[in-house]
Amino acid sequence: MTILSHYRELLWGRSHGPEWGASYGASPTRRLLVAFTRYSRDGSFAVLGANLRFIAVMLAGSVTGALLGGLLLGAIPDLILFPASPFPRLAILLISAIKLARHTPAGG
Repeated sequence: MTILSHYRELLWGRSHGPEWGASYGASPTRRLLVAFTRYSRDGSFAVLGANLRFIAVMLAGSVTGALLGGLLLGAIPDLILFPASPFPRLAILLISAIKLARHTPAGG
């Protein structure tokens, strides 16, 4: 399997046969660039500047998780690591659901 095939699988969630040429693989990239340019011109990304602390925390957590996950791949056997991997995400989802259930709307 080529790198382009992996790229297609990531973009479309399935493998495509050899009938898909390089132009199909590059097409979504062009669409993403056009969308990014369009939304950056109309100020849609201004909200990101207003929430820099949130973005920094999310970025730090993402990088930390990727690094720790990479380190754990060699340290902990696959039979233990892979079945246990959904539990941190499940805990985060449950905490978020509880917070959302307890939330009261402003003014209501």
